[in-house]
Parts: sequence; C-alpha cells; structure tokens
Amino acid sequence: MAGTVNKVILIGHLGDEVKMHYFEGGNSIGRFPIATNETYTNKQTGEKVTTTEWHNIVVRNKLAEICEKYLNKGDKVYCEGRIKTRQWEGEDGTKRYTTEIHVIDMTFLTTKSELNTPQKNTIDKPTVQEQSTDNNDDLPF
Repeated sequence: MAGTVNKVILIGHLGDEVKMHYFEGGNSIGRFPIATNETYTNKQTGEKVTTTEWHNIVVRNKLAEICEKYLNKGDKVYCEGRIKTRQWEGEDGTKRYTTEIHVIDMTFLTTKSELNTPQKNTIDKPTVQEQSTDNNDDLPF
C-alpha cells in the first residue's frame, strides 16, 4: 500500500464549553476538550478500573459556530477527523507541543436538555460535516 491514513474516530463527553475565536474575513475556530473512558477489571484485585483520556478538539467555521450554539459541557459527541501536532515557543523560550484532533465530521449524540427530559426525544440528532479545503489526497481513485 503506497498511501497513508490519518483518521481519528472518537465518541466522548465534552469536558468544557466551546471556546471560540473569530478572525477577520469571517472565519472562526472553536476548541474544546472531550473525554473518552476505558473500563477494565484488575485481575489481581478484581476491582473495576476506569481510565480517562482527554483529547483537544478543533472545529472550524460553520461547524465551530454550530458547536458553540448547541453543545454544552457533558454532552456526548461522535467526532471524525485528523491528528495534528502544533509547535510554538513558550514565554520562557522553550519549544511547546500540543496534539489536537481537527474534526471534519461530527454527530451530537446527547445534549443536557435530553438528559433532563423524562420522555425519549425521537427527533434526529444533528449531523454536521465540514467541507474540507484540503486537497492533499493522493488516492488513485
């Protein structure tokens, strides 16, 4: 296989509200953390252990605005995107790195309003897909 793949699929809960930044020209970017959990049983003690992994999510433009409008801390989301690592220089002159998930497709799985409503909501959940301006795909088909 000649190509490479950089694809991430996560289902998790928002750990904070969406933080937005708007740029001149109308573009915007939203950032928020989501948590994924893994539960297993410790074979020596028989105790259930849960570990949490935090992921830095980045959404852009229309998808970012929709996330800001509809998502709150604790909501469950399905995210598809790519891993990207950013580098910058800290105030003390050291190089800093962060790994982010740049999301291009997202489905809202639950919202706080659903959790507080006694009856089951049968309305379809919003699914949002960001149009990629990245034409770097070297796929032969």
